[in-house]
Amino acid sequence: MVFGLYFIDYLVILVYFAGIGWIGWWTKRMVKSSDDFFMGNRRFGKFLMIMQGFGVGTHTDQPVSVSGAAYTGGLSGIWFQWLWMFITPFYWLIAPIYRRLRYVTMSDFFEERFGKSMSILYTISGMLFFCMYIGLMLKGTGLTIEGITHGNLSEEFVIILTTLMFLFYGLAGGLIAAAFTDAIQGIFILILSFLLIPFAIKALGGMATVHETLPDEMFKLFSNNEITGFFVLMVVINGLFGITVQPHHMAIGGSGKTEIACRSGWTYGNFIKRFATMGWVFLGVFAAVLYPGLVFAEREQAFGILAGNLLPAGFVGLMVASLIAAVMSSCDAFMIHGSALYTRNVYKSYRKPDASQKQLLRTGRLASLAIVAGGLIFAFIFPSVIDGLKILWKFTAYLGVAFWFGIIWKKSNRYGAWASVVVMILASVYTEYVLDWSLPKQILAYLPLGIFTMWLVSLLTRPEPKEKLRQFYTLLDTPVGKESELRAQDVEIKLEGISEGKPKESRRPWFLPGKGTEEESDGLILADLLSLGKKFSWKRYRVDIIGFAVASLIVGLLLSLLIFLARLGA
Repeated sequence: MVFGLYFIDYLVILVYFAGIGWIGWWTKRMVKSSDDFFMGNRRFGKFLMIMQGFGVGTHTDQPVSVSGAAYTGGLSGIWFQWLWMFITPFYWLIAPIYRRLRYVTMSDFFEERFGKSMSILYTISGMLFFCMYIGLMLKGTGLTIEGITHGNLSEEFVIILTTLMFLFYGLAGGLIAAAFTDAIQGIFILILSFLLIPFAIKALGGMATVHETLPDEMFKLFSNNEITGFFVLMVVINGLFGITVQPHHMAIGGSGKTEIACRSGWTYGNFIKRFATMGWVFLGVFAAVLYPGLVFAEREQAFGILAGNLLPAGFVGLMVASLIAAVMSSCDAFMIHGSALYTRNVYKSYRKPDASQKQLLRTGRLASLAIVAGGLIFAFIFPSVIDGLKILWKFTAYLGVAFWFGIIWKKSNRYGAWASVVVMILASVYTEYVLDWSLPKQILAYLPLGIFTMWLVSLLTRPEPKEKLRQFYTLLDTPVGKESELRAQDVEIKLEGISEGKPKESRRPWFLPGKGTEEESDGLILADLLSLGKKFSWKRYRVDIIGFAVASLIVGLLLSLLIFLARLGA
């Protein structure tokens, strides 16, 4: 045994690394432009979109935070990831918005809707978001593998090794490499989620032992301390605002071949993650029985300790490979999306507007290195994974209010957007550091204040230019494939490589009636929200309504499954 691992464990890890590295270099030949590097040139079908949605949204900080929270709080710890559960059906509605706008980055959205100053604010915020999130994911990986190897591989060593690996293939193949590796790594992540469970149940002697050892409070979906019903309600509402402006979602939601591919990828890719989360929360509960001696500050090591003590040789290597897969599948994509923000919205917009594709690619790769360097800094300064998550939840919501108003209300303007962001930040800082309020109370303060400020300031100040509004909303009303109509109306299209002409017919998902193309020409409920009374018809919104209903049904089924599993052995 070397550094807490057997030879076969190292062999498994080596084979995995070699395969992923080869994919990076193989996909490099597909990267011929900045659009290839940053958006995959809209070439991803349903499967790749689903696996991309799953892989990018799933990373090592999540089993660490969920199992850590479950170690002390029981099943209620699942809400550190399931807070997005009730939001997931909205992904079906939001994804086509990203696609129809034909932007590469979320900064493009803020520039076209609210002007350059908001674009600069978002670019800075988005790059900081990626640095923070990469740091959070790397820290989660380091903590877990340190626990698996019983401290023989330090957190710092694991962080640096993982960083070097995803840099290797991510810089070569861009988003195309990220999408292909996400498909493979998604399978590994599923293995990670459930591999430990049979070993843990065997060590426990059955589920009955768990119920006999732990209090009933550990098997409730809400706790009386950290994760109350009020906590869940507020973070879900906050998440609905924050999820829309996470910088990578313009690509995750809009890089598919068709609207249905975009909708399916983002929605069902994340439902796979919701399912996997159940594995993580039960492992935290099992660890509370098997290793009751961990103090509160050590709870995030529970997952790694469980894996290191229970898995046989070879399986430990598979677990380590799965953990690294989880973090790399997100870090590579976040690195690419972060570099896109700088390359398109700073370098091309302000430094070199006439930059060639070669220059844009080179700048994108250099910016990727800078994003990762920032991530490394945050990995070493974050006090814990859970604390880092709470910071990110608030961070994204500050700009989420402007996004929603920008879509549904034509009178919203840049002055209202700026004012809402400033007011929300001030309210958040005051309630946390002066009043010492809990996170749910902070959200209850800054979100209503931000919404009211956005509405009031927009009403009292000069509206956005009519031409900019016409261009923006014309894009929203026009499906991809009708670019000739847009050009006839002098509407600018930012993303190159969009398919021209009538989209090819292909089979729709089983729950959508009728035949025809996957590129729907129907209206979008969210874009028409304030005028539904005038525009509503079943034909116009059936894809939105049916897809949202099916996704909501899945939410109910997953909740029912969790409750059923929690009662086994009771």
